[in-house]
Amino acid sequence: MTGIRFDHIAIAAHRLADAAPFLAGVLGGTPGEGGDSQEYRWGQWCYDGGGRLEVLEPRGADGFLRRHLVARGPGVHHVTFRVPSLRAVCERAVAHGYRVVGYDDADPAWSEAFLHPKEALGIVVQFAESRAPGGPRPWTPPPAPPALPPPVAVVGLRLRARSAARAHAQWAGVLEGEAGEGPGGTLLFRWPRSPMRLAVEIVADAEEGAVAIEIAAARAVVLPAGPVPALGSVVRQVSA
Repeated sequence: MTGIRFDHIAIAAHRLADAAPFLAGVLGGTPGEGGDSQEYRWGQWCYDGGGRLEVLEPRGADGFLRRHLVARGPGVHHVTFRVPSLRAVCERAVAHGYRVVGYDDADPAWSEAFLHPKEALGIVVQFAESRAPGGPRPWTPPPAPPALPPPVAVVGLRLRARSAARAHAQWAGVLEGEAGEGPGGTLLFRWPRSPMRLAVEIVADAEEGAVAIEIAAARAVVLPAGPVPALGSVVRQVSA
């Protein structure tokens, strides 16, 4: 059994404060961990079953996140996988023809590397090996409505790829996901230690990348027909 965990979905946004009314007030999320990095501020919201959504807000006038928002606007930025060995997963990625970027193991508590979206089905993929002791990092989240609805479950992320072979190479070959099939030939990739999964639509001539964050709930959730304005991402309610 793989020790890899699909950890969270990260969204680039202009302001964390703009995301909180939806993530907490509509989806019922409760704050997890968060903090400041040199170029950005980040915070996570936790949902029923253990799924997590993370929001990144730029700090300063420049930096990769600021440039991303100028070029593409808000939206799903990356998916993070916790891995037992950063070196091993990077070696598998290279063996499958990927270039690993941003490899950094200078911090004894946290090592990371990335796959670039131009090669990785239109989305940044973060590999993270954490050896940090203790619990989550506390932070002060933006204000949320005083009475929150019951939390939804974050089922996972829906993506598009041009071929099944490309999807299998990335999510099963490199990241050791268990592959299955959903309705309409959609490929499903699951990790036993994660409450979330990836659903990949195969469309030969489509632009590859994220399609929608998928949630499930026993209650009806009022969602916009298009992207949630503060997040730049489509959120869809699906069957559990």
